[in-house]
Amino acid sequence: MAPSTSLSPERLDRFARHIVIPEIGGAGQMALAEAHVTLVGLGGIGSPALQYLAGSGIGKLTLIDNGDVELSNLQRQTIYTQRDIGHAKAVAARRWLANFDSAVEVDVRDDRIDAANAAALFGSTQLVIDGTDTFATRLAVSDACVAQRIPLLSAAVGRFQGQVAAFAGHLPEHSCYRCYVGDAFDTEDCDTCADDGMLGAMAGWAGSFAAMQAIRVVLEGKAAFGSPGWSKLHLLDGMKPSMRTLNIAKDPECRACGSRA
Repeated sequence: MAPSTSLSPERLDRFARHIVIPEIGGAGQMALAEAHVTLVGLGGIGSPALQYLAGSGIGKLTLIDNGDVELSNLQRQTIYTQRDIGHAKAVAARRWLANFDSAVEVDVRDDRIDAANAAALFGSTQLVIDGTDTFATRLAVSDACVAQRIPLLSAAVGRFQGQVAAFAGHLPEHSCYRCYVGDAFDTEDCDTCADDGMLGAMAGWAGSFAAMQAIRVVLEGKAAFGSPGWSKLHLLDGMKPSMRTLNIAKDPECRACGSRA
């Protein structure tokens, strides 16, 4: 969506419930309309995150996923239907978005993201949300974000547990995802939900929470929705249920964002 100085009557009506909130208002809604957010992974986290980002009025979305829709995905990946099985997730996600809000500008990339192509795929985005399921991919995404000075929301879920963290490792006082997990996880050897299982609604909680945090990041300095909470990790416990927050310290030896990077 091209930047403009006002919202059309149709868009004002669509987002009226946002605009009447003092912490968002018209200025905040315009900021959302002019925002560009990239979603890496369109699975259990990416699906609900996409729904609520689109619902919030984000103007441009880049969607990256090289997988196909499978029957087992439907338990938690809420944008897909039985008719999408066998089709590329990125294409099915674009179709969902076109049906939901045709005014949203969308760039679809049916690519497997890695250290070689991450930077090129991100382009001019102002925020990346990572919902992928291997450490190697997550670290590649994080390293590219640090190099390109792009904030990162990293979200993960398994069984009854979820986590969402906000990283701005390009800033000297804040950590990156590599500070959190270290260098030992540059590997594809990672347990997945196929191995451990996942409560479908747990993915919804983590994905929608990631979307809310993304809105907070986009509105920083433009509305009164609060701080992005850089270097904070939110742990979601679906069994109790409860949530607690930890601070992730910057590692001065981190090879992505540390003083020796």
